[in-house]
Formats: sequence, C-alpha cells, structure tokens
Amino acid sequence: MSEARSIEKIKKNAQEAKDTITSLKNELNFINKEYNNILVRQLKEENAKLLIAVEEAKKKLIQIEVRNGVKQIPLPHNMQLSTAVNPPIIPTQQPKEQSSAEQKPKNEKKPKVPKQAPTELPIDIGRLDLRIGKIVDVRRHPDADSLYVLTIECGEDKPRTVCSGLVKHVPLDQLQDQVVMVLCNLKPVKMRGIISEAMVMCASSEQGVEVLIPPPDSQSGELVHCDGYTRQPDAVMNPKKKIFETVAPDLHTNANLEACYKGVPFSLPGKGTFHSKTLKNVSVK
Repeated sequence: MSEARSIEKIKKNAQEAKDTITSLKNELNFINKEYNNILVRQLKEENAKLLIAVEEAKKKLIQIEVRNGVKQIPLPHNMQLSTAVNPPIIPTQQPKEQSSAEQKPKNEKKPKVPKQAPTELPIDIGRLDLRIGKIVDVRRHPDADSLYVLTIECGEDKPRTVCSGLVKHVPLDQLQDQVVMVLCNLKPVKMRGIISEAMVMCASSEQGVEVLIPPPDSQSGELVHCDGYTRQPDAVMNPKKKIFETVAPDLHTNANLEACYKGVPFSLPGKGTFHSKTLKNVSVK
C-alpha cells in the first residue's frame, strides 16, 4: 500500500513538473515575441532617421555645389542603375581620312544649342525649411511695444534672432526655454532696427494666437516633415516667387488641434505631431 502511494506521488510530481515546463515555455515564447517587436520598432525608427539624414546631406551638397557654380544635370527617369554604374562600351571605329574636298573649313561656326531652362520645383510645403528651435532668450523690443526679440537655437553654428509679435498673446516668461517650430528660410528683414532671421509658427485666429507645441523630446535642429511631400527648401526664399504666400492658405490646424498642410499633419518621425493648445480649424502662420 505504501509503495502504491509513493508511485502515485511520483506520477503527480512528474505531471506538475511537466505543466510547469510547458508554462515556462509559453512565457518564454511570449517574451521573445515582445522583444522582437521592440527590436523591429527600434530598427524602423533608426532607418527613418538615417533616411532623413541622408536626404538632408544630399540637399546640403547640392546647395554647396550650386553656390560654387557646379551645374546640376537631372538624370533621366528611365535610366537603369546598372547602366548608370557600368555604362555600355560602344566600339569605336577609326575615322577615315577625309579628302581635301571633304574636309570642313576650320572657320565654320557650330550651331548654337539653346540652353535648357532649369526645372522649376513645385511650390508646396517642401520648399519651406521648417525645423525645431529652442528659445534661449526673450526680451521686449526697445522700439516696438508689440514685439519680442527672441534668440532661438536651431541646431546651427549660431542662434537666430527673431522679432515676433506675440507680446499681446503670450507672456514673456512662457516663451523662455520654450521649444517651437521655426520657419528658417525666410529672407531676413529689419524690424524697427533689428534684423529678424526666421519666424515662429503659431495657430492664429480672432480668438487668439498660440505657439505650436512640438512632440515630446524634440531637439533643436530636427527637421519637420509632412508625409507625401519631399523636403527641398530654397536656401533663402526669393520674395518675388511668393512661395510662402502660395503655401500659407493651406496651413491650418484640424479638429484634433494638429498643425497640417492640406490636411496632412506635420510630424517628427518616430516622435509625433505638432498641435495647438486650444485652437481648432484655424490658420497656421
């Protein structure tokens, strides 16, 4: 009788051990799956950041080449990569000697080939250089009661000076150390004796004006994106082209308080969108 009980107890313990092992295996599989999901999200975010950095580097290189007089020649859309990297070798024939009658006069003028006009970029939100800035100093304009003079770090060699008409809308202490969206490629303009080099983007209506709030953890110099539009900002926008005036009517907040262009929210990849505090469906400028 005692031996039967012992065997039964051993069987029971074996079954409990088996159940425990099965439970541990299930938990381990779940943990592995969650870990893999986290790795995938991290890799996607890192890839997005790398693509943005590469695109920005290409734009800066083109701007440097243009400033140094290097002509930009667009590649045909149907050119295959293999052809571009390894162009086909075409055998050349030795030129036949021409008789004196066939030889062309040395002073014959070559026909003039008309220069191809540079391709005009589309006028959309991609032409605006929107980026994150941090206000490191705020003071009242000495000669204009309605203006603040802001010093904003935008991830560049030196901070920008910006004159902003927010005196009647935002207290000075609320702007100090504030992180904001800045339009950086406006032509600098003198405002009552002080050069303003950019513009702080705000939601604006008859109800008031609110500075747009960037996503959490935004860093100075980060580039603002709008899905579906390629960033290709001019170094400094020519006022005669009226680029900002063309884009401005399509800048607004939506019903979720998000800042948008033609209904597409502005964003920092992997971090989130920009929004106003209370103003829905109003202009952004």
